[in-house]
Amino acid sequence: MAEIAQIEAGARLTVDLGAIIANYRTLCARAPGAVCAPVVKADAYGLGAAGVVPALLEAGADTFFVAQLSEARELRALAPRAVIYVLNGLVPGSGTELAALDARPVLGAMEEVEEWAAFCSSTGKRHAAALQIDTGMNRLGLSAAEARALAGGNAGALDAIDLALVMSHFIASEIPGAESNGRQIAAFEALRAHFPGIPASMANSSGVFLDQKPHYDLVRPGYALYGGNPTPGEPNPMRAVVTLEARIARTRIAEAGESVGYDATWTAKRRSHLAIATLGYADGLPWTAAGGTAAGGTAAGGTAAALVAGRRCPIVGRISMDLFAIDVTDLGEGKVRRGDFAAVIAPDLTIDELARASGTIGYDVLTGLGQRCARAYLAAGRSFGAARQRG
Repeated sequence: MAEIAQIEAGARLTVDLGAIIANYRTLCARAPGAVCAPVVKADAYGLGAAGVVPALLEAGADTFFVAQLSEARELRALAPRAVIYVLNGLVPGSGTELAALDARPVLGAMEEVEEWAAFCSSTGKRHAAALQIDTGMNRLGLSAAEARALAGGNAGALDAIDLALVMSHFIASEIPGAESNGRQIAAFEALRAHFPGIPASMANSSGVFLDQKPHYDLVRPGYALYGGNPTPGEPNPMRAVVTLEARIARTRIAEAGESVGYDATWTAKRRSHLAIATLGYADGLPWTAAGGTAAGGTAAGGTAAALVAGRRCPIVGRISMDLFAIDVTDLGEGKVRRGDFAAVIAPDLTIDELARASGTIGYDVLTGLGQRCARAYLAAGRSFGAARQRG
């Protein structure tokens, strides 16, 4: 989608590339000796791979993970010499396209291993791939028995493949004391021993910060790169990356007893000053971010806030597709004007905070950011301050 001019958009999304670079370096420092391979699937978690990937290349990244073949094709155009892994594996019949892109499927089923081996044999070349082993997630990945059988020479499939990585995935790495972490690490170490000399990987963003340091040869951070907190319940070790601001279309008064928005889920208890901002669920602001009570008496959302004139103000009424309302009464009359901006994500109002208030997770908020916002990418050394000025 072409870049949207500020004057045409109802909201603006600012991405601090300098913060992404700083976060990448922080993660590298947490896992010394391991390759730090950014996960840039879902258009770099909604922030735009075309802007984010060059910054990561500048920071020294040379290995990346995406989810599917179409993403690998887009990434190859941005990073001609990078190593690219495709997490969702081998779609039947996609070997030729993967090989043409020099992209490596993460093989997560015996059928995929056998098809990739047959493709390699047909081309007379041992094309690279990763092997995923399931240690408890019960999604993608070979079972322990399948992995042992494959390593033992099952039909000689591995002889045809350039096996570049053996990996697994944590169930609950964001919970440091989870019993499953130790169990999965032990299972993975036992299974990777069947593939001597092959680099290993297990840690996602939160896994990088586990006390057990399961860094192995390669770590695969995603969410933490983009400013999400990989250590919930503890201070966020990452720098804020995203600011999402909505333009205020108008201000108005709601008298005591009057409702705001669809289904009358919020009613003013006093004479209230409201700011109506041009951002909605079509832009990624969760519908559940609004406070209030639904018609049946059930909770309709959380207690999300917006930053207006540097102060937190509650979001009230239902979030609509294109608009939401903010109670700015406590700012005082005349402090908010048409054309001002209100932030729903900022360094002082984080993705994780908005997610908690909306009853979801930061990943959901981040990857759901819509394309209607005017997007700006700040180079290293610039701050969010300039982007927050009126106008």
